[in-house]
Amino acid sequence: MNLVAWAIVTCEVLFWVVILAGFTARYIFKRPTLGLIFLAMTPVLDLLLLMISGVDLARGATATIAHALAAVYISVSIVFGKSMIAWADERFRYYVTKQGAKPAKRYGMDHAKHYFQGWVKHLLSFVLAAGILYGLILWIDDAARTEALLSILSVWSVVVGIDLIITVTYFIWPRQAKGSS
Repeated sequence: MNLVAWAIVTCEVLFWVVILAGFTARYIFKRPTLGLIFLAMTPVLDLLLLMISGVDLARGATATIAHALAAVYISVSIVFGKSMIAWADERFRYYVTKQGAKPAKRYGMDHAKHYFQGWVKHLLSFVLAAGILYGLILWIDDAARTEALLSILSVWSVVVGIDLIITVTYFIWPRQAKGSS
């Protein structure tokens, strides 16, 4: 694995480490300010990854799938970050500290609408990543060095399409609670 691939793995691990540290500080040690400081570190990880990837390309590296995945990671983190943290916060609070209501399971049209909102975020992250990738392609201005950046968009286009089909099926055949008919 190259430097950028390791940076992606490291940033993903550190993302969850700072999230858990933030929740631990907030709920277990009753230090909400310290918890907020940890949670505020998540965008710093995105900037770090962006800098590592950008410097690598600026030094003349040929873009790899890892460089493309860095753009994907950053866009997903920007678009889904707040909702991922809220999702984890709700579960940490309930399952670890035994506080708050049990996270609700969604069924029927509520599930379909919620899944559709997730698909819209998926589409937004795709558009943001496409903007980042096309920006890199223009910046590098060498088709031979940027071929991998375009290839990830082709694959992701198919994934977004499949996710849309799954979303539509939830409106046609709404998710049912176990044991209900």
